[in-house]
Amino acid sequence: MHEEKHFTSSDLIKDIVIGMADGLTVPFALAAGLSGAVHSNDIIITAGVAEIVAGSIAMGLGGYLAGRTDVEHYDSELKREFAEVEVVPEKEKQEVREVLAEYGISPALQHEVAEELSRDKKQWVDFMMKFELNMEKPDALRARKSAFNIGASYIAGGTVPLLGYFVTDTPEQGLLISSIVTVSFLFIFGYVKTKFTGGSPLQGAMKTMLIGVLAAGAAF
Repeated sequence: MHEEKHFTSSDLIKDIVIGMADGLTVPFALAAGLSGAVHSNDIIITAGVAEIVAGSIAMGLGGYLAGRTDVEHYDSELKREFAEVEVVPEKEKQEVREVLAEYGISPALQHEVAEELSRDKKQWVDFMMKFELNMEKPDALRARKSAFNIGASYIAGGTVPLLGYFVTDTPEQGLLISSIVTVSFLFIFGYVKTKFTGGSPLQGAMKTMLIGVLAAGAAF
């Protein structure tokens, strides 16, 4: 039997990618930069933790605001569509026919479907939102979920580059361990991320790793 496999958790993966990628890269670059300027692991750890706290809050808030914007935009367009089917129904029916025409539906069937849809304004408006505006109703809880997912992923990713400084005595030693651990983690993260989202896992791993290395190198 034919079994279709589709990846359906794109929002969660997108949040994790955003939070984890920045969480791995920014604290890694900060720690690398400080390793070339200070002589104490305590300073690097303190600065790194402060950055992770501030960064996770900023990233989480950004995710929350983006989620709220999606909901507000959808509600605004939904209200506009309801008004249009009330005020200019014939124009909206024509737009339904134009959408169907793009799929090769015959004129007779276009007319029949448009008339059938117009009997139920909610279904009519839902059709226009999906097929005219290409908008899906966002999850009302998406903003809070996104804020948590991004913030938690940032903290998880940001902890990795600091591990080397907890187990060594000098910034030079800490940077060496941190680089090995973080670059390895960036490679694995890039591989898994691309495996889930499609594309070449090895190519995705190399790209993710290269971005982190370039950022840390520039900061150092």
